[in-house]
Amino acid sequence: MERQPLLQFLANAQRNFIHFIRISIFIVMAWIGGLKAFPYEADGIVPFVANSPFMSFFYKHPAPEYQSYKNPEGKTVQKNIDWHISNGTYLFSYGLGTVIVLIGILTLAGIWSARLGLIGGLLTFGMSLVTLSFLITTPEVYVPNLGGDFATPHYGFPYLSGAGRLVLKDIIMLAAGLIVASDAAQRLVPPLNNS
Repeated sequence: MERQPLLQFLANAQRNFIHFIRISIFIVMAWIGGLKAFPYEADGIVPFVANSPFMSFFYKHPAPEYQSYKNPEGKTVQKNIDWHISNGTYLFSYGLGTVIVLIGILTLAGIWSARLGLIGGLLTFGMSLVTLSFLITTPEVYVPNLGGDFATPHYGFPYLSGAGRLVLKDIIMLAAGLIVASDAAQRLVPPLNNS
């Protein structure tokens, strides 16, 4: 019985699809990492970093002090910028952006170099684990109870805010990092001789 053309194509294109995952990881990492050079993006990651036990030491001011100095996207207030400068917000963001772009480049390089691709895939996995930890450490990832005309029944866990929905998507990057690392490892390990 002859396979259907679509099934045959999908079955034969797995390596190309894994390379597409590498390209996709690179695009996300280069774009997001590149945006870390701009103040609005640096301001936006402050709640995640300030509340993280893995990263908060990079900032000079403790959480939740940042809540008084938020610059909403599209608006800049000089006193908030001054606070972020003293906090180390922008300097940390530049460093983080550089690391993220490098992870993307290493992952993309997996198309040509299994060793570099393995490192990139594992770093993608590790970075995604740290990002997903924000679901535990960052209060802003859940809808707050801000009151209103009547009590809102939908706040706190499991009601993800915009920030929480953004973080949860990293579970896809977590899996993608493992897939490209596994593919690179298969290319590095010689096949077993079953004779």
